[in-house]
Amino acid sequence: MANQLENLVESIKSKVRALKKSKKKPYVKMDKSSSVRVEIRSKQARKLIDKNLKAADRPGKRSVA
Repeated sequence: MANQLENLVESIKSKVRALKKSKKKPYVKMDKSSSVRVEIRSKQARKLIDKNLKAADRPGKRSVA
């Protein structure tokens, strides 16, 4: 029984070593598409517009930052 466990541990160790040596990435990182970039910019613009509208609704306060 102990021999089987020892063999299993050695097998796992060798597989881990092989994975470390291969250094293959599990996936290829994709760049953001132009539509995703536009969506991000529009969300940022929407937040800025909302922030400015809130400031405009309170004329007593001068700070917009």
